[in-house]
Amino acid sequence: QVKKQCDQKLLIRMKTKCVPCSLNLDTQCPAGYTKITNGTGTPDCRYYLEIKTHTLSFPGCRHRCIKEFEQPECCQGHWGPDCMGK
Repeated sequence: QVKKQCDQKLLIRMKTKCVPCSLNLDTQCPAGYTKITNGTGTPDCRYYLEIKTHTLSFPGCRHRCIKEFEQPECCQGHWGPDCMGK
């Protein structure tokens, strides 16, 4: 039995919005994504607050999220919607 379908595994990475670290404990990743950071997340961003005529910038935190995705693909030498071509 020759394998015709060789699906590719893709990892999609994203980061949540930058917020004050103290508020980031409960931040969830979007549906289908898995959170790979713990606690308050990674302190690698800045968030902005507008106060009247000024915009203030503060250090903040965000979480990293990943999603595993299977990309259907035919093995080498096969093609077509059902990977039957040779």
